[in-house]
Amino acid sequence: MTDASPSPRRVAEIASYHAHIYFDDATGRATATRLRDLIAARFPVRLGRWHDVPVGPHVAPMYQIAFATPVFAALVPWLMLNHGGLNILIHPNTRNPRRDHLCDGLWIGRPRALLSDRLPDHADEADGAGEVNTQPDPAAEI
Repeated sequence: MTDASPSPRRVAEIASYHAHIYFDDATGRATATRLRDLIAARFPVRLGRWHDVPVGPHVAPMYQIAFATPVFAALVPWLMLNHGGLNILIHPNTRNPRRDHLCDGLWIGRPRALLSDRLPDHADEADGAGEVNTQPDPAAEI
């Protein structure tokens, strides 16, 4: 009997990660603001713009955090413990945005709907983390 499963994918496919922090109302936005400030004080990330209305495949207001692969090991467990009840999608950035968001992501809190038809199957390049726009305090507790 032969193994028909595909070859394992290489972790090197992952250029970076995104975390999408969702909020629904003024209380959720206040919690999201506090979380954003705490993240900026602790982690070298790129904080994205606030989206107060759904944008792209996202059906709820949110902001995005882009981060390099070495940051994953500290940031994601920290978010698990400190998400404040917010729902967060964390996904890799490879050359397949649809798969990244819909199949290979992980959720903290409750999964949210995504509009799959707004996600391409292929990108010429994987999204990088971009330039860090935070100034973490080396003394901040993680």
